[in-house]
Order: sequence, then structure tokens, then C-alpha cells
Amino acid sequence: MIKVVEVRDLNGLLPLMTEQEYRPDLSRYRSWYVYRGMSDASFRLFTTLERTCRDKVELLEPAILRSFTKYAIREDPSIERSVWRQMILGQHHGLPTRLLDWTHSPLVGLHFATSETDLDAMEDHDCMVWRIDIHELHKMLPDKYRAVLRANKTSIFSVDMLNEAAPSPEQYDRDMAAQAMVVIEPPSIDPRIINQYSFFSVIPNGMKDIEGFLDCNTTNTVKYIIRKELRWRIRDMLDQQNVSERIVYPGLDGLSRWIGRHYYVR
Repeated sequence: MIKVVEVRDLNGLLPLMTEQEYRPDLSRYRSWYVYRGMSDASFRLFTTLERTCRDKVELLEPAILRSFTKYAIREDPSIERSVWRQMILGQHHGLPTRLLDWTHSPLVGLHFATSETDLDAMEDHDCMVWRIDIHELHKMLPDKYRAVLRANKTSIFSVDMLNEAAPSPEQYDRDMAAQAMVVIEPPSIDPRIINQYSFFSVIPNGMKDIEGFLDCNTTNTVKYIIRKELRWRIRDMLDQQNVSERIVYPGLDGLSRWIGRHYYVR
């Protein structure tokens, strides 16, 4: 089930930022969790593909990917080799896809939760950070997917590993049957992916209710609801820790967004 935690002060953020578990086999603290910050606590978990194509996802997804690949191949000739690479590159540049963005960094998750296009709305509503457990989700995968993980001695899928298990989205949808999902670490095709410590969950087209799936099938999913009165306080804390638009969007666009917010008059 989904556990809801209400964050009312900065002390309430400590569990979110320090929940690594001790691994005796490594003598280190490691975490299986990834995070997704959302600026409004009333928002639902939807892919951009579902939001864009509604009930015509299965019909339109192949056309979207074909069109993207046809015009984007000049930028990255390798995308013809893998439909999953097409999705990742497209998601990175705003294409509607079945991927959901996550980050391995809770601080980056908090950055997205405390960011608004309209800064006047910062205190209008609560925000939230989702946490899911990769290890828990991958235990639900069909045998052939778990065999690929074992053969590669890892717990995280790469593009090549997912392509080995499911060369096409149609095959992936048949295998998952809305009962599981893969979490993939994308290739470092851009500094933004590196700085955001990015991961993606690959949502089967049959999974119409992502939150319902997590609520019924997981025990380690947490939704941290952050009170609206805290948003500016957390925002200022993140800036001092060098977690801002300037870092998560490397380049002049991110720099300009950071400066614009820095000099915003409340």
C-alpha cells in the first residue's frame, strides 16, 4: 500500500534524505529508492503519452516514435537500433512517452516539488515527493526479465538489457500485463540526465492506474506531502546546497531560470 507522510517542518524531511539501509555484504549504506517531485499534491501519476493520446495510446505511440526517429536521427544515428533509446531521447526533449521520470537523489526530487512556473503560486497548494523501491518492483517482473538482471549481476536495467528482454513495446506490454514495470537507468546522453541522477519507469500501456498498482502491490511506496507553508523555506535551503535550476538544467536556460527565481520579489 501507499504510505502517506505529511511533512510539516524541516525535521520531517530527515527520513526522506537519510533512508539508506546498511548492506552487510558491502559494509556500506545503499538505497534502492528513487524519487519523483511534483509541484502540486493533487496531481496524479500519469505518463505524458497517456495525457496526450488518452484512449488512443496503442494506436498513436508507434506513430509518435516513428516520426520522432525520422527527424531526430541526424542528432543521434544510434536511436534506430533501439525503440527504448528512442523513448529516452524523446522523453528528455519533451516527446510524449510511456516513461515516468524519477531521480535517485531525494534533493533533486525536492527541487522539482518546490519549483513552479508561476512563483506566485508557491504558497497556493501543498507539493509532494513520491518514493518507490526499485528492488521491490523488480521482484514482480516475469522470469526472463529477472534472468537478464542475474546474468548481468545487477539490479537496474540498461537500454541494452531491456532490449534483450523485450525488443518492442508490444512484447513488453504482453509480458507485463499491467502487473509489473521495469525501472531503467538511461545512458548519459546529456549533462542534464547526469546532474538529475535520472531513472525512468517504463509503464505498460495496460496499466491505466499507476497509483492503484502501487497501492495494491507494493509496501515500500511513500508519498511525502509537503505543506505549502514550507515550500519557500525548503527552496532556500536547496539553493544553499547548490540544488537549483542552474545545476539540474545545465546551460544558459537553467542559469536564466535560476537567476529569475533568485531575484523574484515575493
